[in-house]
Amino acid sequence: MNDESIYDFVGMGIGPFNLGLASLTHSIDELNGIFFDQADQFNWHPGMMMQDTTLQIPFMADLVTLADPTSPFSFLNFLKNEGRIYSFYIRENFLVLRHEYNRYCQWVISQLSNVHFCNQVVDVKYDNDHQWYVVNVRHTKTGEHREVKARKLVLGTGTSPYVPACCENIMDRATHSAHYLDNKKDLQQKKSITVLGSGQSAAEIYYDLLQDIDHYGYELNWITRSPRFFPLEYSKLTLEMTSPEYVDYFFNLPPAKRDDLISNQKHLYKGINSTLIGDIFDLLYNKRLLADIKVGLRTNAELREVAYDASLDYFNLELYQHEQEKAFLHKTEGLVLATGYGYKQPKFIDGLKDQIQWDHKGRYDVNRNYTIDKRGADIFVQNAELHTHGFVTPDLGMACYRNSYIIKEITGREYYSVERKIAFQQFEVSEEEAVSNFELA
Repeated sequence: MNDESIYDFVGMGIGPFNLGLASLTHSIDELNGIFFDQADQFNWHPGMMMQDTTLQIPFMADLVTLADPTSPFSFLNFLKNEGRIYSFYIRENFLVLRHEYNRYCQWVISQLSNVHFCNQVVDVKYDNDHQWYVVNVRHTKTGEHREVKARKLVLGTGTSPYVPACCENIMDRATHSAHYLDNKKDLQQKKSITVLGSGQSAAEIYYDLLQDIDHYGYELNWITRSPRFFPLEYSKLTLEMTSPEYVDYFFNLPPAKRDDLISNQKHLYKGINSTLIGDIFDLLYNKRLLADIKVGLRTNAELREVAYDASLDYFNLELYQHEQEKAFLHKTEGLVLATGYGYKQPKFIDGLKDQIQWDHKGRYDVNRNYTIDKRGADIFVQNAELHTHGFVTPDLGMACYRNSYIIKEITGREYYSVERKIAFQQFEVSEEEAVSNFELA
């Protein structure tokens, strides 16, 4: 089946970022876009949707508010429609519960007619004669194919669970944090459980398992290669780095400097909520008062190798303590890898590789306007520009800014204000300030 419409753009993937784009373009009558996702429905990180877990950003960082506070797709309007806006106000906690955010996104989707789940983008080709893209889409339930033509593309396929190379052959036995809730009951039947990782997901899982430790009697360990269990830095002047100015500053740095910065800025976007760190300590203290629990927390320990012993039903982990420069072994029956997520280039772009610009590491060479094609005008990316635009890339709080920017680039018109400067501080040395030979007067 062929769709004879010529769309202004096709959005591939329907996570929060492309869903925000769909919401913001809904009211632009002259802009015709369509979105596809191979999943059956929107379900954001279901494996980590524990009852009390929250996003690490306030409700204003929803799909639309920071671009259009009057949008009908705002989180506050969702609360109003559900009859809970006063309860949320009285609650006095502006961090959104994760399962509530998921419901909010599903509520928005229910009002959009151009977002289509169960639709897998198979391949994309460029038609030079007509100067449009031909997108081949397969319905995952019926197997039916359709062709969609569009002037521009927005890639929002998201990230995938990252598994260290040494763990790839044991993932039929181990659990990635993305699937934690699916495997929680089985894990709690083990005599020992080890959580590997240093970020928010590792902390949430450790805290969740710690609550039932005296009931099930398992040993619970948390191991990370980080030098400490570091909190997410959330001071106000640091938050100014989630700004257009810092994106400009970071983008204009040499690639090697950008890579070095990203590797040293994990506390800015991969740290643990400081309240949760306190809750873990308090729960450890209380549990130990009431029972002889077996718990362990270890830093500076990097996983080097892992093997599963089927006869004894346990994992044997070879770890390395960096500061002491010593290797050691750790045995555990249950293993949870809270090792984060990484971007994987979707298979369907294979037919466009000659049109895309690449850096020397085989990554997208992303332009400042979030395009990756050689013309710098056609193929946009969402959450694939960490190495070019900095640690704000996966931040939901900057999604409205990026979407406003992309809409401006697609239409040539600034439908939503694209902020240039919001920070009190200055990150760069201007050309006027720079001196070649510094001498004190």
